[in-house]
Amino acid sequence: MDEKKSRYTQAQNKATQKYQRENLEQINFRVKKGEKEHYRNAAASMGLSMAQFFINAADDYIEREAGK
Repeated sequence: MDEKKSRYTQAQNKATQKYQRENLEQINFRVKKGEKEHYRNAAASMGLSMAQFFINAADDYIEREAGK
């Protein structure tokens, strides 16, 4: 039986991990059960990933508060 070949090579994986380690930070938080789907649907309706949805929301809030 033939093994299914991945299009994502080990070298690409290593490069991606290095980039993430050097350039990105991770933020995790929890929401009540059922709220995740609510946020996911809101993000999808705007054509955004959930991560980008929350980044935009946080940036908008910071801008509004700075303007006060």
